[in-house]
Amino acid sequence: MIHGHEVLRMMEGNSYASAEELIAAIDAKFGADARFHTCSASDMDAASLVAFFEAKGKFKPTDGGFTMDRGKVCKDY
Repeated sequence: MIHGHEVLRMMEGNSYASAEELIAAIDAKFGADARFHTCSASDMDAASLVAFFEAKGKFKPTDGGFTMDRGKVCKDY
């Protein structure tokens, strides 16, 4: 199982036009069958992880979509 922080690290310096684009990038990097966990959730696929991060306010808007919000990432990042 992969920690969600790995996805946030992957996002740093990149922006994504949609959640679907981010999910495709996660699948490309970690594999479509990858499972993720965070400090407070576990056994998520890429779509569930993106929805979890979105609900937690981990993304910030950019001109072309969104990226990770470094100020909203827990200290263990």
